[in-house]
Amino acid sequence: MMATAAFEELVEDFEFLDDWEDRYRHVIDLGKGMDPLAEALRVPATKVDGCASQVWLHASFDDRSLHFDGASDAMIVSGLIAVLRCLYNGLPPADVLAVDARAEMGRLGLNEHLSAQRSNGLTAMIERIRETASAQG
Repeated sequence: MMATAAFEELVEDFEFLDDWEDRYRHVIDLGKGMDPLAEALRVPATKVDGCASQVWLHASFDDRSLHFDGASDAMIVSGLIAVLRCLYNGLPPADVLAVDARAEMGRLGLNEHLSAQRSNGLTAMIERIRETASAQG
């Protein structure tokens, strides 16, 4: 499964960032660049369990393609949500399920630099996105 054009562009951006601190800052900046999630969508149904910080993901389907927004009270997690949006937004449910998210995140060099808690939270977010796509499929 080929990643979205937005994710491929992100991979190219990361290739120019030499060290982890620059990549970390870039991820945070991506999160800061997202539109805020409406307070009305920060409800138990959109809250992602398994994250050390508070995380909300709200998904919708337009023309059978996934679109999701999210928010977190942690800057790095907001950035990870932005990265996952690049990876998944615009894909049909079957393609969402075909994406190897861990391998794709590895292309950014993120896997080895996230704490165990952040890694578990990322997995929880990916699983929520996959469950949402599966329910639509």
